[in-house]
Amino acid sequence: MEFAVHIPFVELLGFELLVCEAGRAEIALPLRDELTNSWSVAHGGVLMTLLDVAMAGAARSPNQPGHATSHGVVTVEMKTSFMRPGLGRLLATGTLLHRSASMAFCDARVVDPHGLIVAHATGTFKYLKGLPAGGKKIHRQDASD
Repeated sequence: MEFAVHIPFVELLGFELLVCEAGRAEIALPLRDELTNSWSVAHGGVLMTLLDVAMAGAARSPNQPGHATSHGVVTVEMKTSFMRPGLGRLLATGTLLHRSASMAFCDARVVDPHGLIVAHATGTFKYLKGLPAGGKKIHRQDASD
């Protein structure tokens, strides 16, 4: 299964989309050395990104009862708790808890290969009708401009 939108950072990290439907998303990450911290476990930034992407996937997933498919979401806020070191193939599951016309409230958890919870998050997302900047890439201007 492929992600609905092209996100270069997610592709760089190597996330694998397993499920995205009816208010639920599952994403796997085979942990690699370059994604670890100085203790050789999953870096907190990698875990937060995994949780964020899982929640965003749940928020914009197709087949949500009573709602048309959304064009996109952006993260408004996110709270994360880290519970134990992340090792091996990590699995994030995001769930849509509640949705309004413009907002989604979600949670997600990352588990290790033994099913132990590595991290948990809650997040609020805003639905967008289009991409920021009209779908165009935003480039920094040179200081000389």
